Amino acid sequence: MPEHDNEPFYVISVVAKMLDLHPQTIRHYDRLGLISPSRTAGKMRLFSKKDIERLEQIHSFTSVGVNLAGVEMLVNMMEKMVTMKQEMEEDMKKMQEELEAMHEHFYGE
Repeated sequence: MPEHDNEPFYVISVVAKMLDLHPQTIRHYDRLGLISPSRTAGKMRLFSKKDIERLEQIHSFTSVGVNLAGVEMLVNMMEKMVTMKQEMEEDMKKMQEELEAMHEHFYGE
């Protein structure tokens, strides 16, 4: 995910309109720890694109009847899967580099 996706730009009213969610619903998700928007010095919530994507995931699960405890488990599992995929890709890249180095060493190509 690009670094700028983590930059907090959006206030709660804009996010609520973007996602067609009530601001109180978003605040509730924040209180439950399902999302963690940044805060200004005046305690105003600011949301990044990553926060908005997470809210979209939460909303998609709740709209089909998944309760918030289930949503938390699903979102956490999805984040773990993304992390594991990134780690596997890094490991594969390292192994490919090692194979190329071994090939170079043994075959001089």
